[in-house]
Amino acid sequence: MQKLVIYLHFFQLARSKNIVVLILLLALQGCAATYTTPAGGVNITALTDEDIAELLKVEPASSFPARVAVMRVQASGYFTKTNHSYGSGRFSVITNRDIEEDEDLSRLARLPMITAIASMSRLLLPAELTSLRDLRRSAARLKTDLLLIYSVDTAFHVEGTPLGPLSLVSLGFIPNKKAFVTSTTSGALIDVRTGFVYGVAEATEREEQRHSIWNSENAIEEARLKAEKTSYKAFTDEFEKLWKSTVESFGASPR
Repeated sequence: MQKLVIYLHFFQLARSKNIVVLILLLALQGCAATYTTPAGGVNITALTDEDIAELLKVEPASSFPARVAVMRVQASGYFTKTNHSYGSGRFSVITNRDIEEDEDLSRLARLPMITAIASMSRLLLPAELTSLRDLRRSAARLKTDLLLIYSVDTAFHVEGTPLGPLSLVSLGFIPNKKAFVTSTTSGALIDVRTGFVYGVAEATEREEQRHSIWNSENAIEEARLKAEKTSYKAFTDEFEKLWKSTVESFGASPR
């Protein structure tokens, strides 16, 4: 009888240790949760396959007022919790709006010498995207004169170290003012018919996690979205300046 009690004691002890080990394993697994940063932006000027000599020969062919197609491009395979891209190849196109609001597009449409703003549908895009010519063809199907193409490049910084695209961020508590997100929106205004570049605009914004709690994907996504929305709004400010100078310089250009 005494031996039976001893055996039961050891069995209960071993069982309790297994439970403790299981709890520790679950805790460690929870601590190892990560967030994957989205793919990067696109260097728009690198999308052309023409050499410098050919680019210098290009002249604008559109007149004003003009219809403007708007497209956001990102690296191939881009995706986030709120959006994903279409197309493969050298880059992809975002056809759903998550950082842009209706008022942002209305603001562009109200600019002088713009008759309409057209958003791009994936139905008009080729599956393989290799150069700006592919986007210009899609914009031509919309019967637009100009193409505003832009890209958002977002970087995550932890302890002063920038994390590149598709990096893993461990979820948890980070020392105060040591984690932040920067977002740069850059774009170019292009003649649909000839590929002439009227000019470029760019804006960068920073979103700092003052409470430094990146303990969930939602927390990091909130910081990303806020930085990108603020960056895009600042970009529209810069585009307004670009548009004003474009109209002043080319407003009388013949078709």
